[in-house]
Amino acid sequence: MISRRRAATTTAALTCGVALLAGVASTAAASAGSSDGGEGDLADKSAQQISDDALQQLLAAQSLRLRTETSADPTKLDLTLDRAGNCTGAISKGEYGRVELVKRGDEVWMKPDAAFWKGLLPGKKGDDAAAKYRDTFLHGTTKNSFLRGVSAACDLKAFQKAATGPERRPSGTPSPSHSVSLTKGRPTTQEGTRVLPVVKKARGAVETLYVAIDGKHYPRKLTAAVDHQTGTILLSNYDTPVSTKTPAPDETADISALDDLLKGSQGT
Repeated sequence: MISRRRAATTTAALTCGVALLAGVASTAAASAGSSDGGEGDLADKSAQQISDDALQQLLAAQSLRLRTETSADPTKLDLTLDRAGNCTGAISKGEYGRVELVKRGDEVWMKPDAAFWKGLLPGKKGDDAAAKYRDTFLHGTTKNSFLRGVSAACDLKAFQKAATGPERRPSGTPSPSHSVSLTKGRPTTQEGTRVLPVVKKARGAVETLYVAIDGKHYPRKLTAAVDHQTGTILLSNYDTPVSTKTPAPDETADISALDDLLKGSQGT
């Protein structure tokens, strides 16, 4: 039950981000800018065209860095992943701990912090495990259900597929909803990159897609706000290869150690 719950929160964080991108990109109502105003070659494009371009750049990416955060859940992702399913980075669950993650093919390494161990195992068992496996990666393959769940977010192909949305309309197709608007905001800067916001408002929700102005028009940031809840995705390092470095054998322990600890905990 513990492994399934942790895997579910990881997947939920990823899904939240994908839904945000799909929602902005599939909106048909749009407005066009009449002058440059620092928008570069996006100045003469409608908000719809800009979101379409950004989505195509995302779909063409072979790798990228993905960071997610939402006020509804403490889970945060910071992963560099590629279309082959490789990744490196970390998954944080707030006070429940953080794991560093490395995945190459079907091999997975995860390094939990002390908070993870203490939240996973009761009392002294959690303290002992945190001390014993300090700075140690647990290693196995995706045949292990725990590692398979934790590393599910490493699938860039799945992220890209979900980002297209289930009912994506071609650019220019009228929207059946009159309550939806998609407009261009003013150019700003996001982590040193000039970006143009594309804002969608519908049924009390506000979603904003920030698109790179210079060079390829990558989606760089996405935010959503509804019912006092917020979510953010940051996308960067497009087409930068995922590191091939994996933990050294003397830094690892077999994943069976975790299975044994969980069995021991359930038996007490």
